[in-house]
Amino acid sequence: MDTHSDDERSILANGGPGALGELFSQHRDRLERIIAFRLDPGIRSRVDAADVLQEAYLEIARRLPEFLRAENVSFFVWIRGRTLQTLVDVHRRHFRERRDANREIRLHDRIGGQDTSLSIARFLIDELTSPSQAAVQAEEVRSLQEALNAMNETDREVLALRHFEQLTNNQVAEILGLSVTAASNRYLRAAARLGEILKHRSLGSISRGPRQ
Repeated sequence: MDTHSDDERSILANGGPGALGELFSQHRDRLERIIAFRLDPGIRSRVDAADVLQEAYLEIARRLPEFLRAENVSFFVWIRGRTLQTLVDVHRRHFRERRDANREIRLHDRIGGQDTSLSIARFLIDELTSPSQAAVQAEEVRSLQEALNAMNETDREVLALRHFEQLTNNQVAEILGLSVTAASNRYLRAAARLGEILKHRSLGSISRGPRQ
């Protein structure tokens, strides 16, 4: 962990009831972006990212002592994990209501409750195609997802974390248990592979760089 993480831990331990709310608000936009990226398209029209985040905050507040006892995790990585677990629970509830048992089973083992390949494919198709092309988007997403599935699983997750969730390289290394150098090298390899996939499919290139 870096000095900033140690500072956040100290603030939470000594800052009183309002400290968590203040720190959490600093990360709200990033967490909402992550929820939007990982949210299953099948329930997108019925689930608001802000509602998921509110539910996650209540769970984070309840479990805060766990974070204060843990010494090897940074605050943002910890609240991201709790937020994604909340998203898994939200997915599970909605698909249970729809009696989609098979989908619920598949969600159980997905990071953030969603297949990373599908998240990346849907994001890219939404970004790189116009509304007038909506009729072909579903097929494009399916085809692009299949191409992404051929990537190394860890490389694909590094790509999702760095570029689409816009996490720092250090945060990616922490989440995936990699060295900082290995996380950086995997990102460069994955970004190059994604560029090849998009070029082959005439979809252009990814337009926003990751956080440093």
